[in-house]
Amino acid sequence: MKKNFIAALVPGDIVDDVFALAEKTMLQKKDGNPYLNLVLADRSGQIKGVVWDNVQAIASAAGAGDFVRVSGNVSEYRGTPQLVVKSMTAFSADDVNAEDFLPATDLDVEQLFERVVKLTHSFTTPWLKRLFEAFWQDEAFVAAFKIAPAAKRMHHAYLGGLLVHCLSMAVLADKVAAHYNGLDRDLLIAGAILHDVGKLREFDYTVAIDYSDEGRLLSHIVIGLEMIDRKLQQIPDVPRDQANLLKHMIVSHHGEPAFGALEPPKTVEAVVLHYIDDLDSKINAVREFMAKEDPSQSWTSYHRILGRHFYMGGGHAPRNED
Repeated sequence: MKKNFIAALVPGDIVDDVFALAEKTMLQKKDGNPYLNLVLADRSGQIKGVVWDNVQAIASAAGAGDFVRVSGNVSEYRGTPQLVVKSMTAFSADDVNAEDFLPATDLDVEQLFERVVKLTHSFTTPWLKRLFEAFWQDEAFVAAFKIAPAAKRMHHAYLGGLLVHCLSMAVLADKVAAHYNGLDRDLLIAGAILHDVGKLREFDYTVAIDYSDEGRLLSHIVIGLEMIDRKLQQIPDVPRDQANLLKHMIVSHHGEPAFGALEPPKTVEAVVLHYIDDLDSKINAVREFMAKEDPSQSWTSYHRILGRHFYMGGGHAPRNED
């Protein structure tokens, strides 16, 4: 039974437990001798590991994606815990409890999915209603949509995270469409639900959340376009210009080419979708970050990606994932 979870590790701890090996990289010290950088994972998060001794033997023991039994001690490196690994051996996946290794939403996934489906049933655009009927009748798609993460680290990086993210965005899209005259409500909500659909295949999440080969080669945007195109081919009389507007929302939702967009948003709905996506992902990322901080403190530690400390006022902001 696993007893040492990463989120609870502090410098000085002695560790002998099973982890998922998320990454393994061989590097060289200044004297030319090799050392090994690791990323170990469980359901509570990830920790960087380093191997200074017996490097070749430990490196050959297991590969990324394997479960490993690790012994070592926790030190501190640049303000964060780091595991100095003394030994590492492969561990059979048959002997682990998968729930120990992959974080998951604590919300009711079935209820979340029912809310998404209900929104699509409210559409008045015939071809969009038929498009989502095709998706919802695809049992393999639905099963994956309910469990996929939305990211590896930054936001909604847990099982069910994609569903949580897409529902939250769809609810926001519905509210924004009611506020601004002239927005195509159905198209905007459809874009919110499908904008990250390629992440069903961009990520592998059997042992730890990481990119699949297909994801690294193509990205979720290209994969998502292919998935949508296949469903559109099953629907007769789809207006091509309207289908292109939906696909444009997929290729532009990152906003700028520097952040992965194939095109910048060129319709009002695409602009709205981009900002809703950015808002929902940032709020989730900040709240998840705050949830791991000391609640007695007024300020968080420094968030390296967002480049700032966040004010908590002596307590965490409430979580609201949808």
